[in-house]
Amino acid sequence: MHTRRTHRRPRSVFSVRSRTGAGFLALAALVASACSSGSSTSSASAPAQAALAALPQAASATLTSYYGQKPSWRSCGVPGFECATLRAPLDYARTDAGDVRLAVARKKATGPGKRLGSLLVNPGGPGGSAVGYLQSYAGIGYPKEVRDRYDMVAVDPRGVARSEPVECLDGREMDAYTQTDITPDDRREVDGLVAAYKSFAEGCGADAPDLLRHVSTVEAARDMDIVRAALGDRKLTYVGASYGTLLGATYAGLFPKQVGRLVLDGAMDPTLSARRLNLEQTAGFGTAFTAFAKDCVRHADCAVGGRGVKPEQVGRNLKAFFDKADAKPLPTGDEGGRRLTESLATTGVIAAMYDEAAWPQLREALTAAVKKNDGAGLLALSDGYYERDADGRYSNLMYANAAVNCLDLPPSFDTPDDVRKALPSFEKASPVFGESLGWAALNCAYWPVAPTGEPRRIEAKGAAPIVVVGTTRDPATPYHWAQGLSRQLSSGRLLTYDGDGHTAYGRGSECIDRTINAYLLRGTAPKDGKRCS
Repeated sequence: MHTRRTHRRPRSVFSVRSRTGAGFLALAALVASACSSGSSTSSASAPAQAALAALPQAASATLTSYYGQKPSWRSCGVPGFECATLRAPLDYARTDAGDVRLAVARKKATGPGKRLGSLLVNPGGPGGSAVGYLQSYAGIGYPKEVRDRYDMVAVDPRGVARSEPVECLDGREMDAYTQTDITPDDRREVDGLVAAYKSFAEGCGADAPDLLRHVSTVEAARDMDIVRAALGDRKLTYVGASYGTLLGATYAGLFPKQVGRLVLDGAMDPTLSARRLNLEQTAGFGTAFTAFAKDCVRHADCAVGGRGVKPEQVGRNLKAFFDKADAKPLPTGDEGGRRLTESLATTGVIAAMYDEAAWPQLREALTAAVKKNDGAGLLALSDGYYERDADGRYSNLMYANAAVNCLDLPPSFDTPDDVRKALPSFEKASPVFGESLGWAALNCAYWPVAPTGEPRRIEAKGAAPIVVVGTTRDPATPYHWAQGLSRQLSSGRLLTYDGDGHTAYGRGSECIDRTINAYLLRGTAPKDGKRCS
């Protein structure tokens, strides 16, 4: 059994709906990782790489004990939900190296109608708690007709939340880390940023040196097949959002014959390198900010815009505010004395880009900051993004995010000089966020564990139809990523939502919801290329 330190970290609730009612790809100043940022306008996938190879359909003899597990369900302490713990090998190549413990939760089908099996859900991240998502949203907020027919199930991936979470810093250390200047102006500030990245990486390495080598997406996907078997399902039915689409697509590539009904919402493109993912997501946030700016100028209460201001001026005004916060951080009223630095302000704004429903909250926070020199609103948005609670404790979201991403792909950059050379392309992708997100992509350069993955196509030949959902103005997973993934998958069906925000299912489009529900309930996959608004 793999052992590690235990920590008590209550989870916080983020008010922006995209972090609870839809998927998210964890990215923020300082912790944007290899699979977390973007910017090109090309809609084509990267040049062809080798495809992810399917595993043998029959489990090897060394995995028999894992596949033969039966969950022992117990009360979770949340009414209507049950929890269990399953085992998976720490290292699939060496099953004698110990186990990891996987936290599983379910809410049984409520009926009426014939039970269709288990529906696994994952909200993304990497690092988002699937169990928390199930209990706070999917198990009670998914369409009733879906919950009537499926046992709603979630498993926290290895290294995440309740499944032996990776930890890196304590609360006070994480506070300092999130305030580090990520738009360095001189050598001293560059050295400070590098030192912060190194300290973060060293903390992760000291906490779980063995586990840190085995938290890849491929291993998490293999764990899902063990969970599928333990649940008694012949095939996997799954809804994954954001990074959860990469996890689901990887499962399909490894186990195409076990694919049941898969929905991949807010899709990632597995053929892209870390640098290109970072650059293209930077462009995605640029596109989302342009939409916010056009809305901002229609509202008198938008302190960086307002009526009569041209949308392009909104970005310049916000950048000027960031510069002021860099020179003189704003008071926030925080009991611990934290002030609103440029990095925290940027994270707060980025957080609101995930869902247009958060724009009024952002306008209010910016008005307080710009007009009243009060950074409390933007700090609250940033804290919600980082999952920092009122007592100054952080969930393991950002630690797991870096651990998975830095293992899955070679780093975007190796040195600060590499970042400097690339900054013009990042700033072109997003004049407002480009500099911050360019420097944020340096974090994996100092990771204590060498990457084990690489960009590759996922074809999943022989799989049943897989629905890939893309939103045209998605800030975190640009639309052309969904186009790229649907083209790679031999049975991919692209479903397009013409709209704003991150992901589409359950976010207000009757067309999207009706189409996905028909697929989950009746197996009726949409025609490839179907569009909704």
